[in-house]
Amino acid sequence: MAAAAAAQSTLLPGGAFSSAARSVAWTGGHGRCLPTRVAGSMTARSPPCLSVGRMTRRGRGAEAVRASAGDAPAASLPAALLFDCDGVLVDTEKDGHRISFNETFAERELGVSWDVELYGELLKIGGGKERMTAYFNKTGWPAKSPKTDKERKDFIASLHKRKTELFMALIEKKLLPLRPGVQRLIDEALGKGVKVAVCSTSNEKAVSAIVSFLLGPDRAEKITIFAGDVVPRKKPDPAIYLLAATTLGVDPSSCVVVEDSTIGLSAAKAAGMKCVVTKSGYTAEEDFMTADAVFDCIGDPPEVRFDLEFCANLLQKQFVS
Repeated sequence: MAAAAAAQSTLLPGGAFSSAARSVAWTGGHGRCLPTRVAGSMTARSPPCLSVGRMTRRGRGAEAVRASAGDAPAASLPAALLFDCDGVLVDTEKDGHRISFNETFAERELGVSWDVELYGELLKIGGGKERMTAYFNKTGWPAKSPKTDKERKDFIASLHKRKTELFMALIEKKLLPLRPGVQRLIDEALGKGVKVAVCSTSNEKAVSAIVSFLLGPDRAEKITIFAGDVVPRKKPDPAIYLLAATTLGVDPSSCVVVEDSTIGLSAAKAAGMKCVVTKSGYTAEEDFMTADAVFDCIGDPPEVRFDLEFCANLLQKQFVS
């Protein structure tokens, strides 16, 4: 992970669960900032954005200049816009994945329950199967779990399969809305011929359900999904973003990634891509100093935070005042 651990975790070695708070800054010094006042009126479909963090140019401490869309010179559009899923498309973690994990544990009578704070620390580990394995390795495997490594791997896979089924039921009922601005930015990209993909450590079925049910089948047909075990190493390893660039036939340097966490940010930057962070409920205090821009959300009118032109300006290394 890009963020250095300020305190060692009590659950995993090396501070993997560290939740040290960091200040959030505008670090890239490129592009331009659209109006960023706190959301007061959002679409009924999306929850309000979080409060906006201060954005500064690294090393100078100057507050980022806000400019209207018409102020920026024309720039080449990104070849691809790549979104993380959980926390970016939908704020799924606290009331989606966590609940589904706990319901699975209860069904199996494992005597395990992850509260909100613990799950926030567990999110420092990419992937649900990896998350459960690391937790049980550190705290002890449940009495009802098998003893051999092979059997435990199958046990974890069965838990994750059931958890995914429960999570997909939430998505299909549309109980978890899209975050503000997601649909708008995707429509803008698709309308201008920019390739769009979702790159996630989550199960492919769950990611596909989010895209299909919340964005609709017409958009889903135009969006490529890279998820789950499609790569051997998960974020913060850049493998999934490099695979996306190769599969889409684009240069990594022409891609803009939208992430919400330090592990996702690390993956994007290691792949040689620009990265915009939209903070989520669990990641608001993480260290995003290596991001090209940091916002509370993408935003819908009249509270738009950034648009496709902003992403284009990031690639051109422009800072418009």
